[in-house]
Amino acid sequence: MDISESISMALKTLSANRLRSLLTVLGIIIGNASVITMIGVGQGAQRYTTQQLQSLGTNLLFIFPASGDARRGSQGGSNTLMLADAQAIAQMIPAVEDVAPQISGQQLVTYQSNARRTSVIGTTSSYPTVRNAPVRDGRFLTPADVDSNSLVVAVGAQLAQELFGDRSPIGESIRIKNIRFEVIGVMAPKGSSSAGNQDEAAFVPLTTMANLLTGRSSPRGISVNSIAVSARDAASVDIAQYQITNLLRLRHQLSGPDDFTVRNQQDMLDAANNVTGALTILLASTAGISLLVGGIGIMNIMLASVTERTSEIGLRKAIGASQVDVLQQFLIEAVILALTGGVIGTVIGVGAVVVVGIYTPLQTTVSVEAIALAVGVSGSIGLFFGVFPARRAARLDPIEALRSL
Repeated sequence: MDISESISMALKTLSANRLRSLLTVLGIIIGNASVITMIGVGQGAQRYTTQQLQSLGTNLLFIFPASGDARRGSQGGSNTLMLADAQAIAQMIPAVEDVAPQISGQQLVTYQSNARRTSVIGTTSSYPTVRNAPVRDGRFLTPADVDSNSLVVAVGAQLAQELFGDRSPIGESIRIKNIRFEVIGVMAPKGSSSAGNQDEAAFVPLTTMANLLTGRSSPRGISVNSIAVSARDAASVDIAQYQITNLLRLRHQLSGPDDFTVRNQQDMLDAANNVTGALTILLASTAGISLLVGGIGIMNIMLASVTERTSEIGLRKAIGASQVDVLQQFLIEAVILALTGGVIGTVIGVGAVVVVGIYTPLQTTVSVEAIALAVGVSGSIGLFFGVFPARRAARLDPIEALRSL
């Protein structure tokens, strides 16, 4: 028998038991659909994470206070990052373009009868440039606002909508911790990210935040939660990180571990991609167990088919069919079952990925490699789990088989 004749006979045999064939390939369908969906969603999550981190700004470095042990070991005490540190970085590091120190905290923001507990960020005029946060209406904070402890505020787009509705908030007054602030600007929408939702935040001068809202002033100066640093270009990021580390160690008079942490944007991006990549592999591997279960189902049904068709096998071998012919016949049936399940599962998986992309922020896509891999694995599973039943059928003694007639 040639291949085309074997395929034709296999299709007729499988068509004669449509329901059984469908139930047999169900595990392959579920496995393929799950694997493709998980890979597509995982890749979409990686793209979304990359986009969100890049939206924070370009060529960024973030400086945070270090662990509690490092803080206690420093001569600076528990508040290891100061406004003076940010000013020194801006003045003394040539590779740095701009610096935006930050104090943040949750405060109750009210306007007339509308109230919202949200993030209030004390910062400087450099924030929009460093953090890629443009102003939509009005203006942002100025150096004069910071120097004079001005009671002014710029609000995020979503916060403005929640407090003022469709009215322009410019020139209106809101209360933060029962202190009246004049609204001077509305930020352009950016959406939420791993750093928080800036659209819901209120931005006040850093000195006002420290002196009136959080009490972070001390005889040593104003302590800050973090310092965002923008390097001059991508090539300057590593240089800036090295120089900042040396400068802060010198300023903090450290001889032991650092009492601060400097992270660059690429490090954060790599860490996020490693997490999402590992989760994608884990979920895809878990979904792939369905393919294994489906393969076992194919082997089970093929073994049952060998038992049912014992007389047919004996008759075919009696009239001249070789062991290779019988082996080929059953292998083709197993592969057709697996490939059919693979194709149907692929269509379902691609559809699921498209739906996720439409109804979520994830930029999901399905690569040709993922589809080829899923279908190829399905066919391989059919071939692998079909070998044992096919060999069993091929080795049947024709005389013993004919006795079952």
